[in-house]
Amino acid sequence: MRETLSGEPTQNDSAIPVALVPTPTDGYRTHRKIAKIAVEPGMPSRPAPLSFPQLTKISGPRVLIWKQDPTVAEIGVRKAFLPKLVSAGPRDSRINSQGLATVSANAFGDFIQTPNTDAFDAVHTFAIVRMTLTMCQRALASTGNPIPWQWNNPTNTEPLAVFAHGLPGTMNAFYSRNDKALRFGDFNMPGTTPPQKVYTCRSLDIVSHETGHAILDGLKPGWLLASNPPQTGGLHESFGDLTAIFLTLSQLDQVEAIIAYTKANLHNKNFLSDLAEQFGLALGRANGLRNADNDLKLSEAGTEVHAISQVFTGGIYDVLADIFAFERKPTQKDDAFVLYEVGQYLHSLLLRAIMAAPNTAATFADVVNKMLAFCAADGKPAQYRTFIRNRFIFREVVVSPTPLVAEAEDAPVALAPAIVDAQDAIQDRSTCCGTMRLYEYLGEDSMLQDELDEFTKALKKMVQSSNGKHHKPAAEEAGTGA
Repeated sequence: MRETLSGEPTQNDSAIPVALVPTPTDGYRTHRKIAKIAVEPGMPSRPAPLSFPQLTKISGPRVLIWKQDPTVAEIGVRKAFLPKLVSAGPRDSRINSQGLATVSANAFGDFIQTPNTDAFDAVHTFAIVRMTLTMCQRALASTGNPIPWQWNNPTNTEPLAVFAHGLPGTMNAFYSRNDKALRFGDFNMPGTTPPQKVYTCRSLDIVSHETGHAILDGLKPGWLLASNPPQTGGLHESFGDLTAIFLTLSQLDQVEAIIAYTKANLHNKNFLSDLAEQFGLALGRANGLRNADNDLKLSEAGTEVHAISQVFTGGIYDVLADIFAFERKPTQKDDAFVLYEVGQYLHSLLLRAIMAAPNTAATFADVVNKMLAFCAADGKPAQYRTFIRNRFIFREVVVSPTPLVAEAEDAPVALAPAIVDAQDAIQDRSTCCGTMRLYEYLGEDSMLQDELDEFTKALKKMVQSSNGKHHKPAAEEAGTGA
């Protein structure tokens, strides 16, 4: 006879025996609940936690900069982020601020300074140089090679020195290869009482322009010498202006301002095409120092490098406007995003074309033909090449065997130059920026050295001739004495 759990006997002797299970009292249950709450807090049943990728910490400071020019109220002073380690100075591995008191980062690691102070000017100038170099390096990222300064080599990694207040009382700015430096001037605006000082270092256009000269000198050191044809000098000066334009287009807040200001028509007057507005106003010019949205042709420029540069700059600006208008799809993409993408591509195309152009005596046609070739290799629509070809035909840079309205060929043929500099043409740099007018690039040093070499050769010949007269062979001396 076995018992059930209730204690009652069962008649089925073959039932499986079950052990007695004690039933806890109410007092015990209460004790256990209190113990669990106070001593052993339980965790609710949850699924296993998801694994998230670790965020990479990016070192770099925030800075305050003039996003365009002190006179361009639409954009003003804004914060920017430099995704790179910056030390007190400010300085980094490639750029070193000098000439002003050292500026250190604040508690947050940022270089935020009060506008219109020496510290702000040092940070602003450094930041624009850094942003310009970074932009060009990104444009050539596919090459895998760094952009060196002209003096850099495996045993010399000396940085570029930047003097924000490097030319007191001077209405100019320049890049010096000999000094390994950028120097920016300041001057009193004519006709202002009390005198209103203009600092060239506060203009994004001017700082980026001069940095462009330094970058191009690292890529094509043979182009900066005045012994090249005028068009080569025009390419150097134009590259400075275009670098400033593309730096503006690399910043989305500026791109959005341009779209709003022009209603998406880049041929409406705007701060993108006007360069160095404050400096230009000081000289009484309505469009800054230069206007990229122009219609100049090579036949109108002569050998004056400043004028020649505007022909090439204007052609690139027109191509920019053409490609942007072609790619616009306002119902599908934001106009600012499209203009940003077009700017990124055109800048990369121009830099690659310059890299592939001759190392000396390069012409506008050389660069235009390389742009056409790379554009075809990139698989871009044929209309891109049509825009490039047509705009530079209009500028009298190249001539085309096909009508202007014809679509560019799938395999473009090199276009012949329309106007070629005379073989003995000399660059006129009289109205260029400070860089192009520096003594060190005019070739006078090499000319003086050539003269010294000729003088040395003449002295050697004179000495040899004199020695020959005083040391005649003995037989000859005997004959003359007979």
